[in-house]
Amino acid sequence: MKNEPHLQVERISNARPALNIAVVTETYPPDINGVAHTLSKIVQGLQARGHVIWLVRPRQPGVDIAAVNSSYQEVLVRGLPIPFYKQLRLGLPAKRELLRLWSRQRPDIVHIATEGPLGWSALQVARKLKLPISTDFRTNFHAYSQHYGIGWLRGAILAYMKKFHNAAHATMVPTAQLEAELAGSGFKRLSVVPRGIDTGLFSPTQRSAQLRQSWGVGEQDRVMIYVGRLAAEKNLGAVIQSYRGLKQQYPDIKLVLVGDGPMRNELQETHADIIFAGFRVGADLAQHYASADLFMFASKTETFGNVTIEAMASGLAVVAFRHAAAGELIVSGTNGMLADPANDYSFEAAAQALLHNPALMRAVGQQAWHTANTLGWPTVVEKTETVFQKILLEHGTPFTHQWLLQGA
Repeated sequence: MKNEPHLQVERISNARPALNIAVVTETYPPDINGVAHTLSKIVQGLQARGHVIWLVRPRQPGVDIAAVNSSYQEVLVRGLPIPFYKQLRLGLPAKRELLRLWSRQRPDIVHIATEGPLGWSALQVARKLKLPISTDFRTNFHAYSQHYGIGWLRGAILAYMKKFHNAAHATMVPTAQLEAELAGSGFKRLSVVPRGIDTGLFSPTQRSAQLRQSWGVGEQDRVMIYVGRLAAEKNLGAVIQSYRGLKQQYPDIKLVLVGDGPMRNELQETHADIIFAGFRVGADLAQHYASADLFMFASKTETFGNVTIEAMASGLAVVAFRHAAAGELIVSGTNGMLADPANDYSFEAAAQALLHNPALMRAVGQQAWHTANTLGWPTVVEKTETVFQKILLEHGTPFTHQWLLQGA
């Protein structure tokens, strides 16, 4: 780190002419995951600030037509499903196509959101053309490896990720905790850019008595909810174990699992009393959050965990390990409850403390809502734009230096 200046996020100026930003990603809506959702919000925000987006992504199965308008243009490339993550696609190498595209229509900066074969192609082409490059570190693939029988590849995966991101002029990470971890592993030029929340969508006002009735609970009964992929890396065992333990003290408590994934069939066969709500999006998802009372999130592999701030914005008391977004945003006992990552039982104990004290649970949920309301997307988009500006200032072409001077 001594020879590489730490990249600080500073505001340079708002008054800038439009940039042509090439965004490369293996996942984008209609994919349902945190990376796709976050990236789409940032793309929309950058467009709103006057920038033009050229988005490169894998073609979805079936009919998929590239979107084009005055400030947005898609380029679709070939892709395949990820073996252990069937809902997502892996972009296949597209070096020749990207070289032809960016040689003819040169972007001002290339932003690479994922590290798959498509992202690697984009990185190689951008370096060949001497384009300014930024990347996102959004998924702990090296941490996921142990949950899919390839833990022996963890070191190789981390080495690849480090090589990938260190080839860029800046890498955006969502939390200071992750920044410190990656810096300790040799990652360079890191900038903390958090994720945002749509507080107009996720809100306590979305609570539905009708939905709660469909779950078989009254207003005084307590509902624990989990939202996310039903997969081993989410540490669902800790959620279910806590539910079983708490049910002995609170027989009427319910657990609702929102999402889908490889563990769903197994869980449904062995836990008939759990409510499986499947995938939910938009207002329907917001209603599920707000209609519960306690959000249970036991993952220890997240880089951020968008669901944490969605639950907080919905007015829920969040129980999570001291990790990722929860570790950054929650003051235990004030706007949520944090458990010790080294002690799974502390997760159940944190939930028990809230259930035992309904007044505390209500106060914590209210404070969680206040915290989430400071995390709007406009601030996140502005910080993203500022990282782009700093890259252009330090590594841009003469044209981009002039662009910065014009906006000064």
